[in-house]
Amino acid sequence: MKLFVQIPCLNEAETLPLVLATIPREMPGIDEVEILVIDDGSTDATVEVARRLGVRHFVRHARTMGLARSFRDGVDYALRHGADIVVNTDGDNQYPQERIGDLVAPVVGGEADIAIADRQTGTIEHFSPLKKVLQKVGSEVVNFAAETDLPDAASGFRAYSRASLMRLNVVTQFSYCMETIIQAGNKRLRIASVPVTTNPKTRESRLFSSMGQHIRKSGQAITRSYLMYKPHTVFVTLGVIFGLGYLIPFGRYLVLLMLGQAGQHIQSLILGSSMLVGALLSFALLVIADLLKTNRTLMEETLERLKEVQYGRDSHAVPKVVALAAVSGATAGADGEAGASAWHDATSDTTAPADTHDGPATDHRGTAEPGGEPGETGTSARPALRAGRSEVHRDAPGGRAEEPAGRS
Repeated sequence: MKLFVQIPCLNEAETLPLVLATIPREMPGIDEVEILVIDDGSTDATVEVARRLGVRHFVRHARTMGLARSFRDGVDYALRHGADIVVNTDGDNQYPQERIGDLVAPVVGGEADIAIADRQTGTIEHFSPLKKVLQKVGSEVVNFAAETDLPDAASGFRAYSRASLMRLNVVTQFSYCMETIIQAGNKRLRIASVPVTTNPKTRESRLFSSMGQHIRKSGQAITRSYLMYKPHTVFVTLGVIFGLGYLIPFGRYLVLLMLGQAGQHIQSLILGSSMLVGALLSFALLVIADLLKTNRTLMEETLERLKEVQYGRDSHAVPKVVALAAVSGATAGADGEAGASAWHDATSDTTAPADTHDGPATDHRGTAEPGGEPGETGTSARPALRAGRSEVHRDAPGGRAEEPAGRS
């Protein structure tokens, strides 16, 4: 089995060597271990440090896109390069990478589709009492939404099987952690928990600026995901509350009407009417949500089939022609570099498949020259197929284009 360890990084030049040094290269049931660094717009020497330490796989963003986008782009790259299991860790060395073998064991053994490390947050010294309570409450909320029983739902130290990644679709812009658990739980994927002990704190979190912001954004992600998969629970509950609630003011108004005092209590009639309208709207939204849920299910099944085709075992190896769709100026190269020499001329009767994504992020589908190694994706060129040739247009901001390895 082929394992990809992906490391989202934002200015992690100081701590990245510690992370790379503790990643095991041999694990039971794993034949190959590849390391993927996702540079989310770093302004320090993160990429240079990674190259110097032997990393060959990169996904690079021209600017900071966030953790969720970095995770999604890394998964896309790993699946395109034949990953059977993808492990996500952090570039700040908060997680014990030496435990990756234990983390992937349930997935390798077929006991789970996803394995999530339990940081045992109650024992983490640098967590304040308030943060420990919030971590516990947050995990309980996610478990309720996903129908799971995980002690640490916010942990980012995880292992995903290839099959599970085919079925998960990250749409949030904040953090994928909560959303993927809710999706996995509602899609009946098996999730295991593996206890670990975290490393000492090296820096403050860059995912959020304050605890309030973290609670707000996490709450939004959980609510959105819950509404996607459990709209019946929400709208039926609201409909019943409003439907039964309107009986109280209406009943009061009818009693007063019989006593000849209705004209003095018009407020009860207005309140009852408002609640009745709320009940009718809730049930109308329930019908709409049910139709949308059916449509979403069909679209997810279609997307899963497309992924099977797109991420086929040989999808990352294109003979003769190396073609890559551009996303706002992206380029792919060989041996961890980017540049025009990574592109080969095509014969007039040869075409190469290409996929596109909208948005400012770089493309993350790096491919290698025939016989070469998978390379990084960057932000320096836009490839295009024209008249049977594979061309590179250097139209990225500033006109910058990296030269491939081995050229001067």
